[in-house]
Amino acid sequence: MIRVTVKESADRISSFEMSGHADFAEHGQDLVCAGASAVSFGAVNAIMELTGIEPDIQQGDSGLLKVAFPDNLDTKIDEQVQLLVRAMIVSLKTIEQDYGQYIKITFTA
Repeated sequence: MIRVTVKESADRISSFEMSGHADFAEHGQDLVCAGASAVSFGAVNAIMELTGIEPDIQQGDSGLLKVAFPDNLDTKIDEQVQLLVRAMIVSLKTIEQDYGQYIKITFTA
């Protein structure tokens, strides 16, 4: 199962972590894994390209992706980052709606 944990406090998402594999289908055929990966990497790339910020990114085995956004961003830039990361979450929730046994999104403070 893909587990996505979003850290949010005071209406601001400060980080997210994605780990695991959907195991929906065999490697290379797994639509859930491919969709979640495309959405998350696309969002991170868009944030970097469109806002010019460099989030702290860690990648590892078992599909691990950790992304933390800087705290001290200009208000306008932070609003853009928040919009893009929230759009990512909407897309991941859409995947979760149809494939909830393969992907789970949780929110922490």
